[in-house]
Amino acid sequence: MKPFLPAILHKLGWKSKLALLAPTLLLAGVAWRHWQGPEIEAETVMRRDFVQSVVASGRVEAPHRVDIAAQITATVLRVPVVEGQVVRAGDLLIELEASELQAGLRQAEMALQQAQARLRQVTDLQLPVAEQQQRQALSNLNNAKAQLSRQQALFAQGFIGEAALDQARNALELSDAQWRLTQKQTESLRPQGSDHALAEAALAQARASAEAARARARYARISAPADGTLIGRNVEVGDVVQAGKQLMTLSPSGRTQLVLNIDERNLHLIALGQKALASADAYPDQRFPATLAFINPGVNAQTGAVEVKLDVAAPPAYLSQDMTVSVDIEVARKPQALLLPLSTLHEAPGMAPWALRIDESGRATRRELRLGLRSGGHAELLDGLAEGDRLLLASEAVEPGAHVRIKPGAVGPAKR
Repeated sequence: MKPFLPAILHKLGWKSKLALLAPTLLLAGVAWRHWQGPEIEAETVMRRDFVQSVVASGRVEAPHRVDIAAQITATVLRVPVVEGQVVRAGDLLIELEASELQAGLRQAEMALQQAQARLRQVTDLQLPVAEQQQRQALSNLNNAKAQLSRQQALFAQGFIGEAALDQARNALELSDAQWRLTQKQTESLRPQGSDHALAEAALAQARASAEAARARARYARISAPADGTLIGRNVEVGDVVQAGKQLMTLSPSGRTQLVLNIDERNLHLIALGQKALASADAYPDQRFPATLAFINPGVNAQTGAVEVKLDVAAPPAYLSQDMTVSVDIEVARKPQALLLPLSTLHEAPGMAPWALRIDESGRATRRELRLGLRSGGHAELLDGLAEGDRLLLASEAVEPGAHVRIKPGAVGPAKR
């Protein structure tokens, strides 16, 4: 007797035979696909130049800012500059009303002229007159001495009396007193004398008063102390400004720096002189070079960050004070390194990372790895895999030893 199923199939038509075998074939296909495993996405180990970088954001900072204020209380007459304007050192920024200051300056200059005239009077007039008077007094003294000598001789001969001799003595004493007085006057008017010193002191005081008046008058014209860009203006024509009130802010021209806060965990990676590429958040596609120039020796206890500064040798024209910037500091470079995505790693932060490699039969095999540099979502592979190996993403729920199928077009390279 023939087997039951073949006998039945022999009697049925081909359509009936197909309908009867379809469930069996479907079950066989499902079993085959189950044995092959689920469809997954994979990454490929690639060999590329690899740069490790520390990424941080910060701000643009000029060496310093200059707050410009008035030194007197006055009314604003003119403001010939606008915010954002580039100015040169000495350019007028603000002009204040200065009629009272100008009057004080004219008064001080007149006092200076008077002091100069007084000194000239001492040296050019009074001193020569005093010297002439001294010479005349000396001549009178010599005549008085000669007269007394003659009178004494006549008195000894009995030709004159005691009264005539006393008169000659008095004349000599008077001439001597006059000579001594003219001598003192002359000494006083000479450069080392008291009258000359008083005239010079008065002149110096007048000069100081005039210079002070000029300085006060200059307060009415507020000029740029250095080349730079005005990044703030808080004054208008007609305002009455107070002494010390900030009116403008100047960002001086000079070395431009980028100030960043780096996580202290990256402190061992950075060093002075390292190169970086930066971009302003407002212009993300325009990158410019910078150089690490300063590392703060202290760590912020609250944030765990270290402040660093980078010099920008040729800042782009659009770069402005306090702009937010993103910076990639290159801390290491490996040419033609084997790379794999961090997304394929299991226990990535630990000491024994591993990944699931898909072999030629589609089986997921666990591979222990030794890694080097890590940056930008990728790691340098030192040992454990070869170029071209396909890896499962760590997010896939696949056990080691299981079969998997790679989705068509779902194999990505390990990008830089």
